[in-house]
Amino acid sequence: MKEINTKELYNQQTVEEKGVIDLQTIYRMLVLNWQWFVLSVIIALSSAAIYLKYKTPIYQTYAKLLIKDDGKGSGGVGKSPLLNSQTLGIVSTTNGIDNEIVILSSASLAQEAVTDLKLYVSYMLEGRIKDHLLYKNQPINVDIDSNSLSKLKRPITLNITKENGKYHVTGSYTYVPNDPDKAPQSYSINKTFDKLPFNISTSVGQLSFNAHSIYTLPEGKTLMANILPPSMASGKYAGALSVVHGQTSTTIVDITMTDEIPQRSIDYLKQLAVCYNRQANDDKNEIAIRTEQFINQRLEKINNELGQTEGSIESTKRNYGILDPSANGALSMSNKESYYQKLIELELETELMRSLSDYMNEPENKYKTLPANVGTGDETASALISKYNEVVMERNRLLRGASENSPTVTPLTAQLDELNNDIKRAMTQSMRNMDIQRNNLQKEYNKYLEQISSTPEQERVLTQIGRQQEVKSGLYLMLLQKREENSISLAATADKGKLIDEPVFMGKISPKSSSIMLIALVLGLALPFLVLFLINLTRYKIEGHDDVATLTALPIIGDVAVASDRAKTKADIVVHENRNNLMEEIFRSMRANIQFMLKESEKVVMFTSTTTGEGKTFTAANLAVSFALLNKKVILVGLDIRKPRLNELFEINDKTSGITNLLTLDEPTLDDIYTQTIPSGVNKNLDLLMAGPVPPNPAEIVSRESLDKVFALLRQEYDYVIVDTAPVGLVTDTLHIARVADMTVYMCRADYTPKSSFELINSLSAEKKMPKVSIVINGIDMSMKKYGYYYGYGKYGKYAKYGHYGKGGGYGGYGRYGNYGHYGRYGNYSKSGYGNKNDDSIKV
Repeated sequence: MKEINTKELYNQQTVEEKGVIDLQTIYRMLVLNWQWFVLSVIIALSSAAIYLKYKTPIYQTYAKLLIKDDGKGSGGVGKSPLLNSQTLGIVSTTNGIDNEIVILSSASLAQEAVTDLKLYVSYMLEGRIKDHLLYKNQPINVDIDSNSLSKLKRPITLNITKENGKYHVTGSYTYVPNDPDKAPQSYSINKTFDKLPFNISTSVGQLSFNAHSIYTLPEGKTLMANILPPSMASGKYAGALSVVHGQTSTTIVDITMTDEIPQRSIDYLKQLAVCYNRQANDDKNEIAIRTEQFINQRLEKINNELGQTEGSIESTKRNYGILDPSANGALSMSNKESYYQKLIELELETELMRSLSDYMNEPENKYKTLPANVGTGDETASALISKYNEVVMERNRLLRGASENSPTVTPLTAQLDELNNDIKRAMTQSMRNMDIQRNNLQKEYNKYLEQISSTPEQERVLTQIGRQQEVKSGLYLMLLQKREENSISLAATADKGKLIDEPVFMGKISPKSSSIMLIALVLGLALPFLVLFLINLTRYKIEGHDDVATLTALPIIGDVAVASDRAKTKADIVVHENRNNLMEEIFRSMRANIQFMLKESEKVVMFTSTTTGEGKTFTAANLAVSFALLNKKVILVGLDIRKPRLNELFEINDKTSGITNLLTLDEPTLDDIYTQTIPSGVNKNLDLLMAGPVPPNPAEIVSRESLDKVFALLRQEYDYVIVDTAPVGLVTDTLHIARVADMTVYMCRADYTPKSSFELINSLSAEKKMPKVSIVINGIDMSMKKYGYYYGYGKYGKYAKYGHYGKGGGYGGYGRYGNYGHYGRYGNYSKSGYGNKNDDSIKV
């Protein structure tokens, strides 16, 4: 056989340790722990079923809302034409579908809908396992007066229980004073009433309780009612609402609503459209309402002035006795009347301009719409007023969803200030022009008036008073006409939004039964896998063949199962002649592997381990018996001289004979060896050369040349020499003994040997400190079903009598190694009694 390059194997093993996860190990972990997966899946699916049964479902409702575009021409949604003077500015203020979506989603609109539907009161009926949410089927209607509702700042909690026909009301509320320096005060309610309806007066308002026309409260049941401030209750509905612009080529938006009660979401969407139209109509009519107020104020004032003028004419005619004054010359009178009419029209425009200027200067009218198309002839001022009204209406719409300091509102406020200044400048300039024009007309008028020299003084007085009368009368008639036009426009305002169809119930969206069950199934499979994987990942001891195979590339020549006391004979021997069982096959396989690895002239096999209790002596003894069954002459040498066990294992009381007596000789002979050798008592072909007396300096004893000479003689006399040595991880004795061995069997034990020990094993092999290192795994417990050994030994893999053992099974056929003493820190026995434990000098 080609000699194994252990350093190459060590390097290969280092690479394999960094490899991918062993899929075969994972598969075996899943198969051997299937019952945990089944149990986990059952628990997960059961938990999911219980969750689905008692979880309140969430439903979805859907509606389409058409937002009408009142723009003229090809304006479309997002375009806002100038205000139409013929309709006093009653046109659409839509500046984009995105603005309408924001308005539909605003908290103010939601609060208005919640208030209209009284959704600020929620009802729950007590149930045996879970409470039932009620809507329109509550046995008692609870409400609070509207004035107190607008001032409510904290929720009111009420419990109504019916007992013996009486209604017992308990609850609590918090009164929040308007003064911020005063702390809120909490109150409780505890009252009983004989029948419905009844009222309860509280610090936050009067609560009313009314019976439902159909439903009644069952005896002994409790109805829970919570009254929330509308601003707080609207948050739930605003958050559950989704408004999306579907097709960009249309002005239709898709509205979806999620809620625990489908009918409540349907009612909410309907009311939302109503509130949206109400707000939009209020916006559209704002200019018309303010124009009507302005016209009514002017009519009242002009009516009083007109009455005074008519009274002056009457008094003048009575004083002067004038009945029908004649006109002077035809040409003079014609020219005079022409300029006179122009002066009247100019005075009318001047009076309207002054009235509009006074209206704008009033502080309460700041940032409010201005009267449009009231008869001023200045086109620049009229256009600026129309633009001003358009910006005011846009600002008011945005203020419903934002504050005055919002980035979307402040630009409009600045624009209004600029437009206000522009309008005032235009009006000032217009009035200056009218003054100049009036002065010129007055000059021409006075010229022709002077030509009528024959006109009596009384006619001149009447003419002046009549001119004032005509101005007031014309202004009065014009304002009456504008008021009627404005009333027609106000009555003709159409809704801005229209539900194309009734809101549609789309079905349950949460919880998704299939998704929940699928998640539960995945979790049921994943959790035990994760737990097992973490356990497998964090365990620091080897568990079987696969663990060792991943930790080292050294050959594994045997997996030794746990032996029962019934299978053991003297010296814990489980290998017997003419028997055919699991343990026999294990050691036969190990024997064959060792024979295959040894060359023809090689015959010394050394057994060692990292620490005590890993089964060196048990395995070495049974392997020696297995070789002896081949009619080979075998000797088992006990070179674990610090803690010898062969004499106890083979039940031999002789502690004076052994190899330590030979190592003290300078020239040991074959006769000396025969003197120290005793029969095993187990097989005639097996002899024992035990440790002998325990020396105080074992490391120096095994380092002597006598050891080489003794083994040279043993090689001549025996076919196989099996050597039991001390743990190499604790003392250095084994490294000295390794020079006389041909092969090293390194013992490790399942569920006992740390994985970190294989760093030492691999390094010892790679550095050639021990010859031909191979691994034997001891203590495999077939009954634990975690090594996969049911498939590894053919028909012997299922032998029941070797499957599980009682208290005497142990590992490797013996109890804990500590029964025979412990290795000290320096390799000396704590109970040996040989000299100073720190004295390593050899005594011959």
